[in-house]
Amino acid sequence: MMPYTYILINFFTIIICFVASFDRRIHFNKLFEKFLLSSTIVAIPFIAWDIWFTAKGVWWFDLNYTLGFKIAGLPIEEWLFFYCIPFACVFTYYCLEKFFSLAWATALNNLIVFTAFIVLGVVGLLYYERIYTLLTVTVTITTLFYLHFIAQKEWIGKASFVYLVLMPGFFAVNGILTGSFIPSPVVNYNPGDFLGVRMGTIPVEDAVYGYSQFLLNIYVFKKITKNEK
Repeated sequence: MMPYTYILINFFTIIICFVASFDRRIHFNKLFEKFLLSSTIVAIPFIAWDIWFTAKGVWWFDLNYTLGFKIAGLPIEEWLFFYCIPFACVFTYYCLEKFFSLAWATALNNLIVFTAFIVLGVVGLLYYERIYTLLTVTVTITTLFYLHFIAQKEWIGKASFVYLVLMPGFFAVNGILTGSFIPSPVVNYNPGDFLGVRMGTIPVEDAVYGYSQFLLNIYVFKKITKNEK
């Protein structure tokens, strides 16, 4: 087992996007400070969630894959995860929205929101005793409800399309973290706290969890950078 596995996952997640940020056609580097602010705002509740679940044994980390430094029970790599993954996601969304017309996807807003409400609502009601499933469903429904009905954002369809574009990266990163291509998982899950439905080695809840986190990162980043040219 390599103690730098998790830190390398973070590094390779971010490095291409980081270098491309300085491209004169993009200049995302000018938004670094605002990205750090927006990602920190979003990270706070998700890190609190992470600390709580780790303390309760809902999931835990194999420290053989980490450098061994922990803060509040989480490996330092896990803290960095809440900046590296959002950076790659927000950067990708920013570029696709900048260089391509994604207006067609706004027509999917209602379909996406109401389908998510029905599917997630049913899953939450059927498996309310599984804490990871229930909290993931609750957070995602609440996020979509706020963005669609209160904030009245028209980009949910666009963001959902970009999230699909990001799926190969999601499967690569989360696949390794959950045990694909390595002898044992970096992140382990208590079988009684999630559905047990996996995409390869990845719990299906991870994809829904990631979707809500992605939407909130886009929302806060857009809000903070709304006056940027």
